[in-house]
Amino acid sequence: MDGFGFWALAVMASVLVGMSKGGLPVVGMMSVPLLALVISPVTAAGLLLPIYVVSDLFGLYAYRREFDARVLKILIPASAVGVFFGWLTASAVSEAMVGGLVGLIGGAFALNLLLRRTDPPAKVARVTPGLLWGTATGFTSFVSHAGAPPYQVYVLPLKMPKTVFAGTSTILFAWINAVKLIPYAALGQLSVANLKVAAWLMLPAALSVFAGYRLVRVLPQDLFFRIVTWALLAISVRLIWQAFG
Repeated sequence: MDGFGFWALAVMASVLVGMSKGGLPVVGMMSVPLLALVISPVTAAGLLLPIYVVSDLFGLYAYRREFDARVLKILIPASAVGVFFGWLTASAVSEAMVGGLVGLIGGAFALNLLLRRTDPPAKVARVTPGLLWGTATGFTSFVSHAGAPPYQVYVLPLKMPKTVFAGTSTILFAWINAVKLIPYAALGQLSVANLKVAAWLMLPAALSVFAGYRLVRVLPQDLFFRIVTWALLAISVRLIWQAFG
């Protein structure tokens, strides 16, 4: 973890993490693949987790009044179960396999949103689908910080206001990242060397939280969700390429 190339990509990855905590959850998924260009994906995930956690604190403050309590009550316990499953199967399940499955689900969902001709009414946050997608969110987030696609499959059809969507996303993933600290430490992914590098990357990440927050406020709601959907499709294609390319 040295040299200009590493630090340039590490700063870019930390900025993406910060913007995701500012209300653009999909962009954070690009941080691990970006940093994996210069270090191993496992090391990249361990290095970025402390940055996620610190950025979460700023995101929680920014969206402390804007969230959907019912959705969080469903997804928070389910996501913890998903993290636990990820921990149990860490040695048996490959990151590429999980990423490919997440990419297929997210890509199909994004294409359906982009290609449909009618705009269906908002759905109600039902418990059973929420438990399913919440568990998938926790599991995929643990394996590769790729929890956004299953999360969005459940949440986007609810058609929340953009700031409520952003706040709910920020709070849920702050919880997931906090839960992930114990198993990541147990698996040796929070090394002293990683923490030293992460400390230098926390400032650009923290500043980027407020840049993301401002962007959410400025963008029209329809444009905001179209950008989120296209970003979901792009990330899904990337995950499929990594798994099967």
